[in-house]
Amino acid sequence: MRSATVTRNTAETKITVEVNLDGTGQYDNQTGVGFFDHMLDQLARHSLIDMTVRCEGDLHIDDHHSVEDVGIALGQALTQAMGDKRGIVRYGSCLLPMDDALVRAALDLSARPFLVWNVDLPTAKIGTFDTELVREFFQAFSTHGGITLHVDMLHGLNSHHIAEAAFKAVARALRDALEVDPRKADAIPSTKGAL
Repeated sequence: MRSATVTRNTAETKITVEVNLDGTGQYDNQTGVGFFDHMLDQLARHSLIDMTVRCEGDLHIDDHHSVEDVGIALGQALTQAMGDKRGIVRYGSCLLPMDDALVRAALDLSARPFLVWNVDLPTAKIGTFDTELVREFFQAFSTHGGITLHVDMLHGLNSHHIAEAAFKAVARALRDALEVDPRKADAIPSTKGAL
């Protein structure tokens, strides 16, 4: 089973992340940041990754450290759970509509982290959540997950819809990329022989 548990403790956050890449999208995410929990739930549900996240962060300052550090820990858990990446499809993409929002995500589980972020969230906040933290999460997740990740907003008016479409699009792309290729289940998907 492709699963991992990562614990990350700093002066700013105490985090435990558990993932099972061969799950059914079950989730139990508690970070103290309501909107972020909702986004993590979407990430789990639509990627079919079973995910449990616990975070105690310095929310008396703001949500930044909690969101970024969960991204770091989740990326590390993904990397551990994939192992040598034998058999995975490796690439995934999704064009995801959500009401007024249309977001495209494309990714490569390449071990070469790079984020291209073309998403314009029209408001500074969604409830009490700083919208700039959506990008911060994906920057941390792609860096520590070794993911080349492109996220492009093609249309959108509502910040909640745009952010949620981004999480769902990345989730669906991850689902595709993490699938085991039945034609090459024992091979590393690279001509180099390693990822």
